[in-house]
Amino acid sequence: LRPISRSQAESRMQRAAGSPPGTCLRLYSEAFEQRLPPSPAPHVSETSLSRLVLLLKRLDIADMGQCDFLDRPAPESLMQALEDLDYLAALDDDGNLSEVGIIMSEFPLDPQLAKALIASCEFDCVEEMVSLAAMLTASPCFVPLSTHLEEAVALRRRALLHPNGDHFTLINIFNAFQQHAGDEGWCRKHGLCSEALRLAGTVRAELLEVMRRIELPVSPPAFGSDANALNIQRALISGYFLKVARDIDGSGNYVMLTHKHVAHLAPASGYLLRPPPRRLPPWVLYHEFTISQDNCLRVVSEIQPQMLVELAPQYYLSNLPPSEGRDLLMELREKVVAAEEAPAEPELAEAAGREDEHGDVCVLQ
Repeated sequence: LRPISRSQAESRMQRAAGSPPGTCLRLYSEAFEQRLPPSPAPHVSETSLSRLVLLLKRLDIADMGQCDFLDRPAPESLMQALEDLDYLAALDDDGNLSEVGIIMSEFPLDPQLAKALIASCEFDCVEEMVSLAAMLTASPCFVPLSTHLEEAVALRRRALLHPNGDHFTLINIFNAFQQHAGDEGWCRKHGLCSEALRLAGTVRAELLEVMRRIELPVSPPAFGSDANALNIQRALISGYFLKVARDIDGSGNYVMLTHKHVAHLAPASGYLLRPPPRRLPPWVLYHEFTISQDNCLRVVSEIQPQMLVELAPQYYLSNLPPSEGRDLLMELREKVVAAEEAPAEPELAEAAGREDEHGDVCVLQ
């Protein structure tokens, strides 16, 4: 939430003076009105430019600083977008689109979501990731609840919650909607918007068509198995490794690893809708960060921190700013390396013994 501008306030007053005439009540002082900005900030100055830069790169527009934008974005925002695309392996050493970047540009999605969808081909969870991408792209599927229906609907919603997190819950909801053949009565009982879920179905079909057109493999559905859940987490981390937060005190105060902001889980998160005793995950991957009075992380799922180093070493081993979270990841990395090297030691000792027993040994390397 943010204050409106003076031009927006004037527009609302004029609408109230239409036919039939109404009344416009301004619940603020004239002094407060004078402090309002004259016009709203352009959208390009408040959003990530990664998708725009990816499109411009695909159009072979190399010098984005010379583009005639209606509202010129800040150079820092353009540089941040280029940096994010580089972390996603969308750019080559010359700053042009890589093969991965070209494939990412084929999807009408944010680059992070497109990268996660491409990674799902490697991890054999395409069906599930396509459903999730559609749900994240379409309108929110949850309907605000009336007071007298809130408890009953919340109980029904709780049955759709997935233990692995909100991303998995969205897949659960989409699958259940399809199983009930888009029944609006079922949606009302669970406080869901049937129009949003139908739109998600349309988006899903379009994404599958893009994948078929560019000949990406589509694995069969396997939702519900432990292996599939792990693969979905891997695909998500491949695209969203820049959106990770850690609970610093066990009470739900999450520090984002990249920007150091402190945030909380959104009230609609499944982790907060579960019956007590609730367990808040120590490490989460989030889809969106909303700046408000209570900074919120929206659509979050628990992850294992060692997966960050395994799947995004180029960032977490080299570019993550110094922090307690980075130190913890380095400790985990050292333990993993030590565990990988430990089994080799007895084998080396045994080989040395055989060498002493048989004399000189010629080793080909």
